[in-house]
Amino acid sequence: MKIQNLVRTLSLLIAVTSVAQETTITVVPKRTDEILANPGMGWQTFHRTANQDKNLPDWIPSTVHYARWGWGELEPEPGKLNVEFLDRVLAESRESGQSLAFRVMCASTSKGRPYHPKWVIDLGGRELECRYGESGPFPVPDLDDPMVLRHHLDFIRRLGAQYDGHPDIDHVDLGTVGWWAEWHMSQSNCAMPSPATQRAIVDAYLEAFRQTTLVMLMGGGEMLTYATAQGAGWRADCLGDLGGFSSTWNHMRQGYPLWIRQAGIEEVWKRAPVAWESCWDMRKWVAEDWPLRTIFNYALALHGSQINNKSAPLPEGPEVRAELERFLRRLGYRFELQELKHPAVVRAGQTLDLAMRWRNTGSAPCYHPYRLACRLSNDGGRSVILVGQTTVEKWLPGSIELFHDTFFKNPGDLPPGAAHEATERLVLPPDLPNGRYRLSIGVVDANDQPVVRLGIAGRDETGWYPLSQVSLER
Repeated sequence: MKIQNLVRTLSLLIAVTSVAQETTITVVPKRTDEILANPGMGWQTFHRTANQDKNLPDWIPSTVHYARWGWGELEPEPGKLNVEFLDRVLAESRESGQSLAFRVMCASTSKGRPYHPKWVIDLGGRELECRYGESGPFPVPDLDDPMVLRHHLDFIRRLGAQYDGHPDIDHVDLGTVGWWAEWHMSQSNCAMPSPATQRAIVDAYLEAFRQTTLVMLMGGGEMLTYATAQGAGWRADCLGDLGGFSSTWNHMRQGYPLWIRQAGIEEVWKRAPVAWESCWDMRKWVAEDWPLRTIFNYALALHGSQINNKSAPLPEGPEVRAELERFLRRLGYRFELQELKHPAVVRAGQTLDLAMRWRNTGSAPCYHPYRLACRLSNDGGRSVILVGQTTVEKWLPGSIELFHDTFFKNPGDLPPGAAHEATERLVLPPDLPNGRYRLSIGVVDANDQPVVRLGIAGRDETGWYPLSQVSLER
């Protein structure tokens, strides 16, 4: 009888233990409306860091500092990069919590301030006299001249050798050609460099910057098609122009749709970033009574990741902040964990199985293969980080049809992306002590540190999101 009771008791204990191990905890995190400061997205400051930008309000985070410099400023002597200057700007950007994006220019329309170095002409390079509208003429280096081209290509190669893959550089604007390196010589008596020269310059950038992202201005025509096919993103200035130059033509209704179709860059956003720069600045939009929501929805619909308002003051008006906040919540990627499931009890040396449903409610992908990770920590100070196999760069946002009559009148809200189911089987260390552990979720970099802020509440001071608890038993 005692043996039967013992068997019955053991069977009951085994059954209860089995039920406990099979119990699943489901967590539905709370969404947040916070504007997220994440790598490679959001608000750009212009020629000043976030710490230096007096026009940057405290409610707008900025993770990218954007600047443009002349070739002569970055190479003041033949074969000598201005490393001291660039390193100082990189350090100032890092201290502001930003990475740097920059463009190199050769053709200036400023009297007495050419962008190219004097030494390249002193060495025998050819210089052109180019008018810009009624202004000028301005000295511009002839990029078709073999001497000029050889030295400039060498400059690009050495710039890449020094800075390609630098952790504090977000992207390099594939520039050099045309007024302000915008890939056009509009209103000028001077022509663009030959197609062969343009191709040589693009190839030099592609070769020099294999790790750092390249972004090219929309005016590049065939070279834009070529560069984006090799992995570059694109940039467009004059966002917001709804009639500031002409009553019959503007950038948003005629310019962008034509140039995007001509270059065949409709799908580039899926693999490389899109960056916007405001036309004039946003004060002009409000002064002209152009609808902010229409402009911002347009920028989101074309899957922008970043916007540059030239560090100008923001316009006044009761609706401005609300519309900007609404826009910045969507600009770039925004990952929301909608549901997490995991077992209530796990064992050391075995697996912690996570089932998650995520959604990108932003306007663009994340262009870095950051990984999902879990941190287990207890009150005794023991903590372990378990990095999964899931990467986030394929989590796309929603899309809408572009450039039809209704779109131009009102682009409408960009829908959230499709749900992404992610499952992880994370092996627990065999020496992990028994007890209760806080379960935190994060998106981590190559150093296993949280690098992405999520669109959910609860982020702690270390960047992790404590969401649940799990018991570890032997």
